[in-house]
Amino acid sequence: MVQDSQGQTPDEGTEGSNAAKHPDDWVTGEEPMTGAQASYLQTLAQEGGEEFDPGMSKAEASKRIEHLQAKTGRGAP
Repeated sequence: MVQDSQGQTPDEGTEGSNAAKHPDDWVTGEEPMTGAQASYLQTLAQEGGEEFDPGMSKAEASKRIEHLQAKTGRGAP
């Protein structure tokens, strides 16, 4: 099964999911970032010339991913 960077399969909607909420409002936002987030952040940080912080929470990682996607041009248009 293929998943996107948010951990959803292409046919899953965002209604009621964390993808539709601001990361600060996530119930699990203070948990450690996922393996997928860490891997993607390492790639984006390297491309963006920034340091990778392995101690981020899920919410912090999500916000950092958005920032680095904008900086590197890898985000959605």
